[in-house]
Parts: sequence; C-alpha cells; structure tokens
Amino acid sequence: MLLAGKAAVISGAASARGIGRATARLFAEHGARVAILDLDEQGAMQAAAELGERHLGIGCNVTNVAHCRKAAAQAIAALGQVDILINNAGISQPVKTMEIAPEDWARIVDVNMSGVLYLSQAFIPHMRERRRGSIACMSSVSAQRGGGIFGGPHYSAAKAGVLGLAKAMARELGPDNIRVNSVTPGLIQTDITGGKLTDEMRADIIKGIPLGRLGEAVDVARIYLFLASDLSSYVTGAVIDVNGGMLIH
Repeated sequence: MLLAGKAAVISGAASARGIGRATARLFAEHGARVAILDLDEQGAMQAAAELGERHLGIGCNVTNVAHCRKAAAQAIAALGQVDILINNAGISQPVKTMEIAPEDWARIVDVNMSGVLYLSQAFIPHMRERRRGSIACMSSVSAQRGGGIFGGPHYSAAKAGVLGLAKAMARELGPDNIRVNSVTPGLIQTDITGGKLTDEMRADIIKGIPLGRLGEAVDVARIYLFLASDLSSYVTGAVIDVNGGMLIH
C-alpha cells in the first residue's frame, strides 16, 4: 500500500462520479485515512461513510478563507496529521468571451484558482511544522491549449493561474520539504460532462486522442496517488498531463 500511515484531505470529492471521489476511494485502498471536503456537507459525510469508519466528511466552501481554516482545523484534529492535500474542487461554465459577466468571472476564478490558494494556506502551517507534505492541484488541458469543450475562457484563465500558483508555491515551500504539483486532465467522463456529450461529439473527440478513448476519473486519481506517495519524492513544480495524448507538447 502506497499511503499506509498517511492522512489525506481531498476537496470537491462528494460527487459520486467525480475525480475527487475516485481519488478518495483509491487513497483509502492504499491505506490512507481520508477527509473529504465539499460544499455539500451531507454528501461529503456520506462519501466518507462509504469509505469506512476511519474517514470523515467536512463541509467547506473553498472560496471562503474562514471555512478553509475551520475545515483544516477539523481535519487535523480528527486525523492527527495531514500529509497530503489534493486541491480538486472546481466548476466550469461553457460560454464565449463576450458572454462572460463579471459575476461569472468572479465565481469561476474564485472556485478554481482562489480556492487552491485559500485551502493551501490553511494547511501549509501544519505541513511546515512537520516539515513534510504533498500538495497536488487540479488544473486542466484547457489551460494549455487555450479553451476546452465544457469550459469558457474564464475557466482556462483560472486553470492557467493554478499552474503558475502551484509552481510558485513549489519553489517557496521546497525548503520545508513540501512538494507542490499540478495535474492537467483532458476530457474525463464525470458528472460535469454527463448528458452533455453526444455520440457524435464523443466520436469526433476520440479521433484526436492517440489512446483512442475518453478518460475515466480513476485515470486522474492514479496520478494523484503517484504525487501523494513517496514514488514522487523528488518531484515538485511539475505539471502532469492526463489526456491520452490529446495534447502532446
């Protein structure tokens, strides 16, 4: 088991078909105690209960600094330590540039980018005190290619911001033995894409993917597992693509 004796916090992990939930299951299978954070507190608690008694669910709005600090305190108290933080929470909106209203911009940027900062800030002092930690941040292929299928320009901008933020944190926190990395998934079959992807769209997208299939949530979860474990002990400031070759640099 790659995470035996470790404790992990995963944001945005209540959704049944989401990447966060798949990550929580995989982490638990590898021996970690898991705290699931989500805006849906009941969903987070239910998801944690399904993992078993050793795990917990906590309601948290990652765009609220006070919520993040409270959730961090709860997780640390319950788990005794936090070795891993997965900044997974995110939302999308498929609109064009001229359709982005100020409130849309604020909402998308707050959840996808500011939330990464606020939740990281809540756990960094604990990790610094212990002089160890791994933080992984959810970005997107849309940050690299300039747009996605289900995310507008504001989503691309926020996810690109995550890449810069994570690299800067990696540089700053390296002396504290805290690693910070980013994951850039391509099109992954989750509730975000559910019902929106027609058979025609699916076939057209797959034509541009060398591996010939869309991604599954567990494909991303496995990369999170790598970054959380000692297998990546000398990896920080990295950006790992999980897109089946959709984007080859």
